[in-house]
Parts: sequence; structure tokens; C-alpha cells
Amino acid sequence: MAMLHVVNKSPFERNSLDACLRLAEEGSSVLLIEDGIYAAMKDTVVSDKVIAKKGLKFYVLGPDLKARGMSEDRLIDGIDVVDYGGFVDLTAEHDVVQSWL
Repeated sequence: MAMLHVVNKSPFERNSLDACLRLAEEGSSVLLIEDGIYAAMKDTVVSDKVIAKKGLKFYVLGPDLKARGMSEDRLIDGIDVVDYGGFVDLTAEHDVVQSWL
């Protein structure tokens, strides 16, 4: 069963990302939205956790990235940027959606 994990909290303030990465199974996807987008930034204390999690596909919501003044060139390699339509598509493509608060 394909699961979409949605993380909206900063990994520097909450442990939502850690919990997600600990429980997400291979073949799942992780969408980083709102302050969760900070987990997608390269060269941070969190980036190694994201890079090390093989078997997961990571996405970041572009409008939230831009709203926080971040540019796509700061993203960890391999993380795809999606717009709101892409968010809807990811939701439809997965059997289950889990939000991490």
C-alpha cells in the first residue's frame, strides 16, 4: 500500500520529521509543506537524515518554499518541487495519506 506522508512542521522545532522517517516504509513518499520545507534544505543538520532514508521519494511544495524566501537551488538533490496541483496528484496517487503534526 503506497502511503503519502505529509510533514508541515520545522524539523528544527518539532520531531515530526523524525517520527515520519522512523515509521515510513520503503516505497512511500514524503511531502514537505509549510515549515516542513526546511527539511529539504541541503547542508543542514537534518539533511543527512533525509539523504540517508533510501526507498522514500521526497517532494516539497513550491509555493511554501517561495513564501519562506527559499530557492530551489538550496534543495537536497533528488527532491522534487510540486505545486498545488501536484499536491492533489500525490494525494490521488497514494492509497493512504498520513499527516505528521
